[in-house]
Amino acid sequence: MTLRLADCLPFRSVRHPVLIACRRAAQILLGAVALLALALPQAAHAERLKNLASFQGVRDNPLVGYGLVVGLDNTGDQTMQTPFTTQSLSNMLSQLGITLPEGRNMQLKNVAAVMVTATLPPFAQPGSQLDVVVSSMGNAKSLRGGTLLMTPLKGADGQVYAIAQGNLLVGGAGASANGSKVQINQLAVGRISNGAIVERAVPSFQPENGLLTLELKTTDYGTAERVVDAINRNIGGGAASALDGRVVQVRVPTEPSQRVATLARIENIDVTPAKAAAKVILNARTGSIVMNQEVTVQDCAIAHGNLSVVINTQPVISQPAPFSGGETVVAPVSEISLKRDSGSLQMIKGGASLTAVVRGLNSLGATPADLQTILEAMRSAGALRAELEII
Repeated sequence: MTLRLADCLPFRSVRHPVLIACRRAAQILLGAVALLALALPQAAHAERLKNLASFQGVRDNPLVGYGLVVGLDNTGDQTMQTPFTTQSLSNMLSQLGITLPEGRNMQLKNVAAVMVTATLPPFAQPGSQLDVVVSSMGNAKSLRGGTLLMTPLKGADGQVYAIAQGNLLVGGAGASANGSKVQINQLAVGRISNGAIVERAVPSFQPENGLLTLELKTTDYGTAERVVDAINRNIGGGAASALDGRVVQVRVPTEPSQRVATLARIENIDVTPAKAAAKVILNARTGSIVMNQEVTVQDCAIAHGNLSVVINTQPVISQPAPFSGGETVVAPVSEISLKRDSGSLQMIKGGASLTAVVRGLNSLGATPADLQTILEAMRSAGALRAELEII
């Protein structure tokens, strides 16, 4: 009797010996297929084009301005040490029709000079609202509870593009008394949600002669070629062409509504990027080491040992003999010890996967700081097939 695999699986309640054996064979077969799928190398993951590239000319614009924060609870700038705060307040009051006596020294504790920053997104129109970040530039202790007065925000060309004003939200908290101080997070920086109103729009980007430039975030000739193939396959007509390993030129319709629809299609095209170059990132400040999947090592032998010098200084008191007329002298005595850890020769087997590389480096038992030196030496010896980048 011949049974198909599909005929065996549904009959879970049947107790016939042949069906039971068939179900067990099917379960073993499915488990083997699942393990085989895990063992095979995974195919490269396709990403949307909007994650790999951006349209040239469609970008954010930074804004910056100088202003005053008022209403602080005796945590503002010390005006004697920050004269620009007093000068700014005098200029503001004069514009409001208030004249202060000359030579009058104002002792204010609830005013702080701040820098206001924001980001103007592309295609923002007058009336749009922006989030702003307010940062103290004097010696204010805290901006908590303060109110930002009307501050013009300028772009790189010196033109005013937005006006900021509002109550600050400071995420930190703190208290001090009798020389003791407790503080959580940063108190000198605050944020105002929708705290700025756009007053001037950046000229909208218009493609020249119907040609739009698409710029990849990472230079790679293979990825640029795949992007061109994907765009031409979805839009057709040879609309895209690569200028180099980073810039792709795309021909789009001149009519605005059709151009928007075409760009929306281009952004959602799935492209499988080419394999990145093997790279190891070393952070000299924190000792962090990050490497990508393409890093490989060749067979090599490594010996690593640490040399430590310990200097211990203790005071020794020397007292004179009785009735000798001498004085008690305190002299420091130093003890110097040198310790050298034994560094045995370790054999690192070559590996073509990230797991093999990590396993080989862990066998050395070295700290991340030591691994930085070891990786540099391995690259110089040609045993590490990767580019080292120190940040």
